[in-house]
Amino acid sequence: MNRKFAVIGLGSFGYWVARTLFISHQETIAIDQDKEKVQKINKFSSMAVIADVTNKETLEGLGLADCDAAIVSLGDNASASTLVTLYLHEMGVGQILVKAIDENHAKILRKVGATDIIFPEKDMGLKIAKTLVSPNILDYLEMTEDYEITQIGPPSHFIGKTLMELELPQRFGLQVIAIRELIPENFIPAPRADFVIKDSDILYILGRKMDIDKIRAL
Repeated sequence: MNRKFAVIGLGSFGYWVARTLFISHQETIAIDQDKEKVQKINKFSSMAVIADVTNKETLEGLGLADCDAAIVSLGDNASASTLVTLYLHEMGVGQILVKAIDENHAKILRKVGATDIIFPEKDMGLKIAKTLVSPNILDYLEMTEDYEITQIGPPSHFIGKTLMELELPQRFGLQVIAIRELIPENFIPAPRADFVIKDSDILYILGRKMDIDKIRAL
């Protein structure tokens, strides 16, 4: 299922977020004041815009109120990222992910509406350290460009059916390798065939990208 995202700030972090979302077939609006950065992301976005993001009317005019999520990455400009976060919150954007400078900045961002705080260097450092201490088999699993492991919310007609009834391996060549139950919180690796899908479950699926896209389109 396609969603609509806004990436505000196209430094290295914002560029790769926008590019990855677009390549993943998501509607992606990329915004920055720097003309060169906007030109660089142009072919990897649904819409690339040169704009002053500290102007609320400008953000509203770009249709950001309709976005499922917005990613704010404005470098060291704490005041700008705080102001943009506030505007997005007032516009009703449901998920607002913001790159923070430090913990104090993060506290302010949460107060003005940020739903997720991003510390790229810290997050990557933690991931690398955890991988070294407890290697994840997925980090060593080499797959071709045609295959991926992804997580999706179940399409409506999946709900109330068992994995056996869905016949995903036979119909789509896909394998559900794990399920995360949100209510109550629980993680189930290699779920049984008689597991009944709920609307609050997250499915981890292994298969060809083109087949996974067919599921997303349902």
